[in-house]
Amino acid sequence: MNTIQNKVVFITGGGHGIGLSLGKVFAGHGAKVVLADIDEERLNTAKALLAESGFDVETIVCDVAKAESVKSAADFTVERFGKVHIVINNAGVSLAGKPGSIPLEDWRWIVDINLMGVVYGVEVFVPLIRSHGEGGYIINTASMAGHIAGPSMSPYHATKYAVVGYSESIRQDLQAENIGVSVLCPAWVRTDIHNAGINKPSLAQQSASDKKAFDPGVSGFAAVIESGIAPDALAQWVYECMLAERFYIFSHPSMTQHIETRAGNIAADYSAIEEDGRFSEY
Repeated sequence: MNTIQNKVVFITGGGHGIGLSLGKVFAGHGAKVVLADIDEERLNTAKALLAESGFDVETIVCDVAKAESVKSAADFTVERFGKVHIVINNAGVSLAGKPGSIPLEDWRWIVDINLMGVVYGVEVFVPLIRSHGEGGYIINTASMAGHIAGPSMSPYHATKYAVVGYSESIRQDLQAENIGVSVLCPAWVRTDIHNAGINKPSLAQQSASDKKAFDPGVSGFAAVIESGIAPDALAQWVYECMLAERFYIFSHPSMTQHIETRAGNIAADYSAIEEDGRFSEY
């Protein structure tokens, strides 16, 4: 894809953070944009902001954890703009906790949003992209947490690793159909992702004041996140990487050492079976 002029772009998690910045950048380069988000108030604010710049933007309330909601958002996009070319499955939440202490309802919540929300976006929109024969592009937002793992964030890591592997697979399926795929794997970006867990199901019955102290471990990341890349700067990089058809979209050169350490650990343990030789005939 060498231009997005007059292309139609659908973005989930578009009411704030990275999603909103992607909307601004893509609309600024001539695309027609639909921002989808579960928060209608944020969507209204986002639409007003982009309208000030004269961008061709629509918004739709969408819960990516529900396939029927994604389908309704897709129908809206086609009704408004006639077709869709680029889908950015960006909506996501965070969830922390140690093994044996994470409520299963919270596990289902993060899997439904972070993984199944991406799956629904692909399954619903790919047939629409195929239908017009003009090609298209899918960008799935994962994270650096989909390549390296730390303690007390296993639900988040599990879903982001899944998005990376899923994206690696569908890229091979779709390349012959002129539908490109990229997976966005940023490290720290200045968003409020660290506060997303306030909406986890296990807190549903708690008061607003109690929710504010829901997880000091996650809240402790606030200072780190606030020192991260500006969403607008990341969005411009994503746009450039898509035009270059770059599959992995990384953000922090400082994370290279962690990728190399993980690769080294895998290679070292893999060499154990090579050196042992007992399965050499396979």
